[in-house]
Amino acid sequence: MKLIRRLDTTASALLWAWVGAGLGFGLLTAPGLFRIVPSRDLAGQVAGNAVANLDLAAWVVFTAALLLVYAGRWFMGVDDTAGLGPIRLWAAGCLAALCLCLTSTFIITPKLQEIRGRMHAPVESLPTTNPDRAAYDKAHGASRQLFFLRLLLAAGLALTLSRLPAEKEPA
Repeated sequence: MKLIRRLDTTASALLWAWVGAGLGFGLLTAPGLFRIVPSRDLAGQVAGNAVANLDLAAWVVFTAALLLVYAGRWFMGVDDTAGLGPIRLWAAGCLAALCLCLTSTFIITPKLQEIRGRMHAPVESLPTTNPDRAAYDKAHGASRQLFFLRLLLAAGLALTLSRLPAEKEPA
């Protein structure tokens, strides 16, 4: 029981650290970056690099949390005996977050890079009717939505860890 709670605390700390990094970037760093840097295009490139690093960190955090919480209970023999219980639902939430990471890393980010590669001018200099700018804005919006969904999932997963069973049910 104590080992499982320690594993839960570690997983929770990882999740909260990632949430803090994401909020710190999204609420503090990115707005300041776009205010200070003279070119929105350059600020966007710097912000894109930071988001790529946060995406990599998300992979590590969600995978580690899943392993710590689910595998720890599996080794200790703690299981949901009544079908789809809280442990399996928590693991499904973590897997959903990993699916969002997959989408961001292998679909949205390459699409953004492809569109930027076709543009021969900064994004803000193109008219809003330009097809590349419209595609870029759409992909960028999807990227932001996936990022904030992962933030919500990470916070929800961290908050619900203390509610998961931590010992075997009597036979």
